[in-house]
Amino acid sequence: MGSIKKYKYLLIIALFFTVLYTLISFINHYHFRTFALDLGLYTNASFKYAHFQMADSAMIKEYFEPILGGHFDLYLLFISPFTYVFGTYTLLLFQIIALSFGGFGIYRYFNLFENKTIPIYATLYYYLFFGIYAAVASDYHSIVVASSLIPWFFVSVKQNRKWSTWVLFFLILVAQENIALWMCFICIGLLIEYRKEKEKIVLLSFLSVISLVYFLLVIHVVIPYFSALNEYGGFQYSSLGNNLFEALTTIVTSPLQSIKILFTNHVNSPHGDFVKTETHLILMISGLFLLIKKPHFLIMLIPIYFEKFFHDNISMWGIGNQYNIQFAPILAIGIFSVISEFKTVYGRKAMITIILFMVTGATIRTMDNTTTYTDKTRIRFYKSSHYQKDYNVKNAHNALKLIPKNAKVSAQSPFVPHLCLRDRIYQFPLIKDADYIVYSRKEDSYPLSLKEFDLKIEELEHSLDWKTVINSDVIILKRRE
Repeated sequence: MGSIKKYKYLLIIALFFTVLYTLISFINHYHFRTFALDLGLYTNASFKYAHFQMADSAMIKEYFEPILGGHFDLYLLFISPFTYVFGTYTLLLFQIIALSFGGFGIYRYFNLFENKTIPIYATLYYYLFFGIYAAVASDYHSIVVASSLIPWFFVSVKQNRKWSTWVLFFLILVAQENIALWMCFICIGLLIEYRKEKEKIVLLSFLSVISLVYFLLVIHVVIPYFSALNEYGGFQYSSLGNNLFEALTTIVTSPLQSIKILFTNHVNSPHGDFVKTETHLILMISGLFLLIKKPHFLIMLIPIYFEKFFHDNISMWGIGNQYNIQFAPILAIGIFSVISEFKTVYGRKAMITIILFMVTGATIRTMDNTTTYTDKTRIRFYKSSHYQKDYNVKNAHNALKLIPKNAKVSAQSPFVPHLCLRDRIYQFPLIKDADYIVYSRKEDSYPLSLKEFDLKIEELEHSLDWKTVINSDVIILKRRE
């Protein structure tokens, strides 16, 4: 009872934000605002792992390829047994729990210092950070879970707990191949932090080398082994070259040009102007500028910046989706490490107030008015539109329940995550050997254009191979026997 009272404010804050994240994530899922990519694909992979099958990408590809040929993500394997209990909400639930757990890690880290006012405010900052809201509004991604473990890795290193450090290190490493490169830079940053502690220097040096070797091994050997094309498809940085070696060569030989790319629309997309500028400004408003006082935290962010802003896909550059979650633990720890060293109580309190005000403002800005296109219905938990749909959602769910659990299904993207607990599920317009096709004219036609979508469903509805079994907001076709 005494422990609960001691951590009363922490528990209240954590509970409040956990409920908030749940309102965003679960409401989106119920209202068909989660999609084949990525929740449907990853949940189907978890389902197959739980049934001792090799998870694959048949949902989105014409040819067979193990899902490990895309990203080398082992979290889905670990989480898979829980799909028996929590169904299609499993991954969303784990993501929310992980984010909440990450906040406890921030609190624990600063609780190791003498200043007892910093922990709760650092935790509050973490929970308020804009990247978390964008992540929970954007399906499930293992990098979110891995990022939530970073604060606990910091705690273990600081306390010199070797066993938990190694466990956390490997748990973070296996989330995805790019996380391994990030961990290399995190360990280098911590080497600077603990440069006077020989034992930690040895450990962190070893971990940084392991991270780099693991990263190179996975992208050059493991993923190509599983890939149907025998290659790593995650390198999409044409401005730097065709592979990692060429990218490093470009950065070293043309540093000014490389720096320019970090701030410009280097692919000349008509929708790419000011997208990077907006992200840089939001990060600065969130307190990034304070890390000048502790530049080793900036070192930890180098691969995140490169991964975001050198990428060919402009959606990577912006403030939306899961692409900013990795900033959350580093900024929370780095910024409040700087604030904790302010010499006066007044200075600390003033800066804490300013930073919390700024990060809240930055988060609200990303929800209400952005240069980058974002589906604001998915993230504005405070608007009635978040809890509504332009058709009867309950009836749609009841319609989906009529499809047999062992049936092979081709479904429009928003319906895939609700139908993916089966052996064969495809994202429409992939049909293959499907017994049922599910779609709605009231949902987005992706990956087809609206014209292509209309032509395709008109063809199906007039085909002798299919009969309509439900014709309402959600349309279900069944293959004729």
